[in-house]
Amino acid sequence: MTTEHDRTGAPEGTEPSSPSPWGPPPTAPPTATITPEAPTTRPAPPLPASAPVTAPGAGEPKQPLARRLWRGRPEDPRWARPAFLALLLATGLLYLYNLSSSGYANSFYSAAVQAGSTSWKAFFFGSLDAGNAITVDKPPAALWPMALSVRIFGLSSWAILVPEVIMAVLTVAVVHASVRRRFSPAAGLIAGAVLALTPVAALMFRFNNPDALLALLMALTVYFVVRGLEDGRTKWLLWAGVAVGFAFLTKTLQAFLILPPLALLYGVCAPVRLRKRLTQLALATAAIVVSGGWWVAIVELWPASSRPYIGGSQNNSFLELTFGYNGLGRINGDETGSVGGGGGGRAGGGMGQWGETGWSRMFNSEVGGQISWLLPAALILLVAGLVLTRKAARTDLARASFLAWGGSLVMTAAVFSYMAGIFHQYYTVALAPYLAAVVGMGVSVLWEARSRLWASLTLAGAVTATAAWGYVLLHRTPDYLPWLKWLVLAGGLTAALGLVFAGRLGRRLALATVAAALVTCLAGPTAYTLSTVDSAHTGSIPTAGPAGASRMGFGGGGRGMRGGFPGGGGANRQGQQNGQGQQNGNGFPGTGGTGGTGDFPGGGTGGLPGGGMPGQNGQNGQGQQNGQNGGTGGFPGGGWSGERGRTGGMGGGMGGLLDGAQVSSAAEKLLERDASKYTWVAASIGSQNAASYQLATGDPVMAIGGFNGTDPSPTLAQFKKYVAQGKIHYFISGGGMGGGMGGSGNGTSSQITSWVEKNFKKVTAGSATFYDLTRPTTGG
Repeated sequence: MTTEHDRTGAPEGTEPSSPSPWGPPPTAPPTATITPEAPTTRPAPPLPASAPVTAPGAGEPKQPLARRLWRGRPEDPRWARPAFLALLLATGLLYLYNLSSSGYANSFYSAAVQAGSTSWKAFFFGSLDAGNAITVDKPPAALWPMALSVRIFGLSSWAILVPEVIMAVLTVAVVHASVRRRFSPAAGLIAGAVLALTPVAALMFRFNNPDALLALLMALTVYFVVRGLEDGRTKWLLWAGVAVGFAFLTKTLQAFLILPPLALLYGVCAPVRLRKRLTQLALATAAIVVSGGWWVAIVELWPASSRPYIGGSQNNSFLELTFGYNGLGRINGDETGSVGGGGGGRAGGGMGQWGETGWSRMFNSEVGGQISWLLPAALILLVAGLVLTRKAARTDLARASFLAWGGSLVMTAAVFSYMAGIFHQYYTVALAPYLAAVVGMGVSVLWEARSRLWASLTLAGAVTATAAWGYVLLHRTPDYLPWLKWLVLAGGLTAALGLVFAGRLGRRLALATVAAALVTCLAGPTAYTLSTVDSAHTGSIPTAGPAGASRMGFGGGGRGMRGGFPGGGGANRQGQQNGQGQQNGNGFPGTGGTGGTGDFPGGGTGGLPGGGMPGQNGQNGQGQQNGQNGGTGGFPGGGWSGERGRTGGMGGGMGGLLDGAQVSSAAEKLLERDASKYTWVAASIGSQNAASYQLATGDPVMAIGGFNGTDPSPTLAQFKKYVAQGKIHYFISGGGMGGGMGGSGNGTSSQITSWVEKNFKKVTAGSATFYDLTRPTTGG
């Protein structure tokens, strides 16, 4: 029988150590003698601890497929494969629970999915509408799985969101597979469980923003690089390049954040000659260009007159979008056309309009509860893993794994911490696979080395740091399970004390101690994850955890609310009611609310000059529940986008900017009348407002000005031409930012609005106001 020790490359005749569920001792890492000067006949590198063992000529009968799926590899412990399958099943069931409560989640992307399910042209370009007026402000790869699902199963919340849950299960499987190959089945299970129980992961793998697919592709990239480091085969680098290329088609330049550490690692540590390493990296780069560039090339070469406008750009160019609004602008804050206005920011630390920047950003009240529960422990375990493998050979796979996953973690966290442009809390889901892998690997190697005092002390220190930080995070939501913070603190400190003596304890007692440590360390994020899956999340900026878990003002000082934009915080998270501000008076200013320091409008520090936009009597989409005025200094319609999609209504203001409007049955009937005669049943300022009406009717609605209403598309002349050709039936009053905030759209949206209001008949349906573009009041 081949033992774990045999499979780590120990010399023949060496006495094997007793098998351990945690994998081979890291104190004697597997090494291989590599002879760079022998290009044709080099010794094969050692297989990792968990690699399958094949004996040439062995006459063992092949097991049935079902048995192999359940049992796993012959050398695995009997519990390993069933536990892994149980982890995947539990992840899927947890993430499917209450899934449809979020409805269409982010209606911006759901509308694009609906369009792609009815028009292959919209599918290819990522158009917001089947009339192909404008695209979303990202490349379309994340939309494709959802659009295919809707084509098969029809438009519904489940058809849109179930593909995201499948991505969660696949990401857990990828992280588990990578950690388990070199370390142990137990290490893989820990990594997978940490990922599944990370609050922001539970949020975004049940939501339709692009981040779920991005996280999966980034995890695959690291997995393929580690496989390449294992055996030096070129195919793994090519697959890594393909994964990065499609990640670029998911969220542009964010896909490249982890390339520097991974390329450097492979260039130094791969078990092949230097010349071949460089050739492989060049081929991987070509794979990135091909897999990510084919779509870009088609879009750039396609005549602009016959394709949709590239949303988010100011010059109808995807390359401009890539390197500006969605690229370098995120780093330096110069994002022309964004809500912030392209005025730059502070990349070197301090308070920017998108929150506090600096090394502590991942731990502050805006972000900490989303991702940072195990981040202190991960950093401790990363350093410990590198110390344990510091004397290993250049090609040592254990050290390479720490550098691959840990380097990706540190690089991404550093960029997120200091980027001065648009930053939202949910971006941190990108960290979850890296963090989970580092924790699984670190726990494994320290557990194997627990007989060394420094190793047991380090493991205890990681648990202590996690317990203390968990207490701090739970203390930030004092009304949510107030007893849990004390349980986490006391349980964690007790388990840490036991781990100090883990090397001297009997096997059962030692395993009970480490199990207690894992339970207490995961208790906090598990509670936040359960709160997340039990809640509905809508709008453009969702956050995980219970109410108050993330507080983010547009300027760093306001109160945020789950599922909405900074500046909320009412007791029931339902925006404004009856013109009285928010229920607790802490958020968006209405008659009875105060903007507070850092809130967006309302005259407080960091607010819009002049107190924001005037209220507009609650029309055009029911911004306020009872249709009262938005209040002095408030955006029209009142309120930010609410968790349950019950505010954000009115076409104007942040309700229409960051969440969709409520569409009355009267408005729906109005738009559906003679809908087949028009390319677009209506046009509206801003994508979210247009998306709501499109999802309600199933017919294309043109989004003037794109997401923010600041894109110069269509121009006034183009819009007049569409109207003259009878392609648009109605204009929906209000919506977006009107082209007057921070963009270079030169007020295009405002120009169109003014022209329509002067020249066409007003029609009211429910509480919303429309203009019938087929019934001019003047000569036009």
